[in-house]
This record gives sequence, C-alpha cells and structure tokens, in this order.
Amino acid sequence: MQRINQDIKTGQFKQVYLLMGEEDYLRNQYKNRLKEALLGEGDQMNLNLFQGKEAVPQAIIDMAETMPFLSERRVLVLDNTGLLKGAQEALAEYLKEPAPTAFFVISEKEVDKRSRLYKAIRQKGYICEFNEQDENTLKKWIRQSVARENKQMEERALALFLNKTGTDMSSIRTEMEKLFCYCHDKDMISSADVEAVTTERITNRIFDMIRAVAEQKQKQALDLYYDLLALKEPPMRILALLARQFQMLLLVKELKEKGHDSRYIGEKTGLQPFIAKKYMDQAAGFKSRMLRQAVEDCVQAEEDVKTGKLNDLISVELLIVKFSSRV
Repeated sequence: MQRINQDIKTGQFKQVYLLMGEEDYLRNQYKNRLKEALLGEGDQMNLNLFQGKEAVPQAIIDMAETMPFLSERRVLVLDNTGLLKGAQEALAEYLKEPAPTAFFVISEKEVDKRSRLYKAIRQKGYICEFNEQDENTLKKWIRQSVARENKQMEERALALFLNKTGTDMSSIRTEMEKLFCYCHDKDMISSADVEAVTTERITNRIFDMIRAVAEQKQKQALDLYYDLLALKEPPMRILALLARQFQMLLLVKELKEKGHDSRYIGEKTGLQPFIAKKYMDQAAGFKSRMLRQAVEDCVQAEEDVKTGKLNDLISVELLIVKFSSRV
C-alpha cells in the first residue's frame, strides 16, 4: 500500500496494478484512488470499465490500443472479472508490452498465482495484496474514525462492536455510520449504544447457536434458529453455514490437539488469532468424533432436502435437536 501511495504522490505510475485479496473495502478504496490519480480530475472520456464475466480479453486489448482523447493516458479498470483464475494467453502476452498510453487497474478477490497473466503482471507492474486486517489494526482504524467525529469510545464498547461486526471493513464502516448517527449528541459511545444499533453478523448467530448446542442448551439453540428464520435467512443457507462452522471447529480442534497456538491455527485456517481463540474455546465443548459426525450429517441433510426426503426447515431443526441432546 505504501508503494501505491508513493506512486500517487509522485505521479510516477506503473502501467499495471493488481489489487488482490479478501478485504473488499481496502481494494475498492485503492482502486478508486488509483483510477482518479491516473485519469486526472473530471476525465471520464478515457476511462474504460470491465466488470464480471462479461470482460472479454480481446475487447480489453482493443481498447488499450485506442489512443486517449486529449490526454496522455487511457485507464482500463478490470473489476472482479475472474480473468486471473484461468488461462489468458493473449492478455498475458499483451501486458508484456502494452501501448505506452494504456494503464491498467485490476481488482480481483481471487487469483491463480501460477497463471501466465499473474506472472506477466508481476513482471510489468505492481501487485498489492489486501488481506483481512488483524484486531489491533481494526481497532486503530475504528478509534481514528471515532476521533474524526470528535467522540470517544469505551474500550468495552469497542470490543463488543468488533465482535458484532467481524473483520470485514465494509461492514464495520456501515455499522460505524449507524452508530455515529445514533450517538450524534453524545461525546462517549458506550456498550449500550453498540447493543442498540449494531447489527450482528449472521455467522455470529450461527456461532452462538453452535455454542448452545455444545452446552446442550437445546431451547436456546432452537430459539436462535427461529430468530434466523424470522430474519428471512433461508434454511439451506443456515445449513451451509452450520456445515462450515462444524468443519472449521473440527480443523481447529485437530490443530489444537497437536499443540499449536491460536496464531499458528489462525495462519492455517485463515482466521485472525483472536477469532481462532474463540473457535478453540468452542471446539473444546465437542469431541472430535462428534464434530466429524456433525459434518457428515450436514452433508446428508442437504442431500435429503435436494432429493425431497426432508423439508429444508425441518432438516436443520432435526440436526440442532440431535446434537444438543447428546449424552
């Protein structure tokens, strides 16, 4: 990120920038900053946007070869096209020596680092990876946002807020705006304020539901399930999230049993260490064989729904009853 900031500051740009990774908010922020810096103020004539699967490599090349109108640059923005997940020989070859007036800003959540296109970009341009931010970075960012509003936030409120929103910066930004509006006449944001307006992630409710299952609190687990249904969450999506949670818990438990700490487990599972610690604590409530059985039962439940043997709503309810009733 520092390299991109420096390029924008000096006006010395690479011809190709690849912004990649799971953190959508940061990718979009830097995509827009680069686009505006490369184009100059108000220039839309020399901007070409290619999005999704409709992006055709030959059309991109043809546009890159088109001279800009009263400008020194034509800017081509490729946004989540999926082109870096497959073989794109023509585009990879072109990017080795693109037209001197063509500048590319490519934003992709997933890429294949083995592809010729990725390797061509690495040789010709600059690649910046935007991964999920750690807890300390997110807390610093939230505090800075709070300070810009001339407010303060209790430490407990900050921890609660982050627990509700998770690590997705787009969600955090949205929830912060709601919180600032709610607390417009207050100098200090409290835990009560966070509880009043911050929307909890669906995955948090799934996490709480599984914790209730682990603690054999069947009524609480079912109540959480009914809450999700009241929020119009489709039963099959809930089932998919349940399966994912059980799979993650099994993996975390196996790694923990091998003696690994939360930082190592976080690296192997893609979880931030503070979230990995929560999974470690929850996994302790299950035996490995029970988690394996839960994963298998989720797969079987999905098949039973698809083949018409079970109603989708009932299938999830039966799973919750089964695993919260174990002896």
